[in-house]
Amino acid sequence: MGIFSCLISPELRPAYNQMPFGYKLMFLCVNFGDRFVKWYKLPVFMGLLYLELRRTLHQKYNLIAVGPYDENPGDEGSFIGRNMAQASPESIDLMDPHPAVVATKLLNRKEFSGTGTQFNMIAASWINFMVHDWIDHEVDEDHLQVVKLAAPEAVAAQCPLKSFKFQPSKEYQIGQGKVGFKNTRSSWWDASVIYGTNEESQRSVRTLRDGKLKLQEDGMLAVGKDGISIIGDPRNPWMGVAVLQSLFIAEHNLVCDKLKEAYPKLDDEALYNYAKLTTQAVLAKIHTIDWTVELLKMNTLLAGMRINWYGILGKWIKDHIGSTKNAILSGLVGTPKPNDHGVPYSLTEEFTSVYRMHPLLPENINIRDIKSAPKAGNEPQLLEEVPVYDLIGMHGISKAREYGIETLLTSLGHQASGSLTLFNYPTWMRDLPVTNKIGEPRADHVDMPALEIYRDRSRRVSRYNQFRRSLLMPAIKSWEDLTEDADTILAIREVYADDVEKLDLLVGLLAEKKIPGYAICETAFYVFLLMASRRLEATPNFTSNFNAETYTELGLKWVNTTETLKDVLLRHHPGMVKTWMTSTSAFSLWSAPPEKFNPIPLYLRLP
Repeated sequence: MGIFSCLISPELRPAYNQMPFGYKLMFLCVNFGDRFVKWYKLPVFMGLLYLELRRTLHQKYNLIAVGPYDENPGDEGSFIGRNMAQASPESIDLMDPHPAVVATKLLNRKEFSGTGTQFNMIAASWINFMVHDWIDHEVDEDHLQVVKLAAPEAVAAQCPLKSFKFQPSKEYQIGQGKVGFKNTRSSWWDASVIYGTNEESQRSVRTLRDGKLKLQEDGMLAVGKDGISIIGDPRNPWMGVAVLQSLFIAEHNLVCDKLKEAYPKLDDEALYNYAKLTTQAVLAKIHTIDWTVELLKMNTLLAGMRINWYGILGKWIKDHIGSTKNAILSGLVGTPKPNDHGVPYSLTEEFTSVYRMHPLLPENINIRDIKSAPKAGNEPQLLEEVPVYDLIGMHGISKAREYGIETLLTSLGHQASGSLTLFNYPTWMRDLPVTNKIGEPRADHVDMPALEIYRDRSRRVSRYNQFRRSLLMPAIKSWEDLTEDADTILAIREVYADDVEKLDLLVGLLAEKKIPGYAICETAFYVFLLMASRRLEATPNFTSNFNAETYTELGLKWVNTTETLKDVLLRHHPGMVKTWMTSTSAFSLWSAPPEKFNPIPLYLRLP
């Protein structure tokens, strides 16, 4: 099919020419869609076909194992994989342009930009909660390896921290001049944010009675003698994550109660394990068919995420008639065996990079008065504005307890998150206290946006244009290809001149024009497209072991009848939900009207 290579974007022809016939055919369709048709303007069923072709290409070309063979891939201490070749050492310039310059001129919030009714602060907290479950790089604790970033004179006056120190990610030489990095969390969807990743942390959160986890009577996290929350992952705590940790500990404990009623002979260990499996699956399902659907607000993705869980045949057939062995027809969940596409499972460096979503966070949290009469539009009255800075760390968790979990949930639900754009990175994160992996404060604060720019470069993540090429996407040739905003182009040009190849990934992802309804850009989405499926289909507990024998009949029914975070909230805080939430999803603004019934079959709708 060499005669058709002229139809491919010139910079992508080398990749096309190396593909076998079937993949060339898929790539011709995908590249044609990228250049001329735009899949997100097509009817749902046609958009789904495009996404399936693109996902298949990425499964072939964008899953790369790192390091030597590992008998326990994805576990704590395993290597973090890659979705593309790492940048070569000679192409890396850690200080060009200086991270503090990028942070100050392009990332630092000028004025808060929000997401309207689409995404609330529970949604913003949720992704932080999930990242605490998935990935954190091992750092080099050797004091001789400490990195110091000092702001250049040109921007120093605008930087809250003129300089700061931090430990670099620990590099492991893996041969041929390449390096690997290890994950101190588990890459599996195992709710380690609650339970922990090793035997010691898992035991510390348990009551060792009836399978339950430790939780205070007020519904908030228990606290140890050292003043640190008793939780599987205590790193860098803040109120939003702590509230979700508390909610799902309560969910685990409720499952334990129901299991004990149904199976009175189960001991503490069995109750704990069955409740843990059930809660893990509930979290994965909510993320797949609730949170992601609100992040990517269009019919095509609503259909796509439900296909991931239920298949094209849908929930009713899967629940009442049964599953086929085909993942497209019946979903990835419950397939006969895990599928890692020939590459041992792990999360990836690029996955880490596209989940840099700190602009979702505001400057203040609007604490609501849930005891007073609602304002117009079912919105509770404002009680006070609390700086987010005052709600981070253990002092922030202590302050949050004063309000109570229902006030906190309602407040987060009624506040829009920030938008993922340039000039919207929280200012308080430029002088941020951080902790080590057991929750103890580190000596130095960090400038988080500057640090994130440095981290991507030091981990050899490609810059924006090469990142797109590696995802089989056309590269930008000018700043006008990236954004239509003239002021943004001027600001980018001030930092990068006209060198589009130098553009940092984070800057490109935040600047890129977005698909209508999407909170993230298309480039980031294609990593999501690949890895969202991979997290489900590579996991035995979501595939070959997704059955009553593994979960119990009650546990499996619990997962199958839980569709959304709203279902969980109704179990634990029914009065709060009925009084203060009119929205269909708990991840959208709670005062928003419920979504209207659409009689048109989902696959036949417009996007």
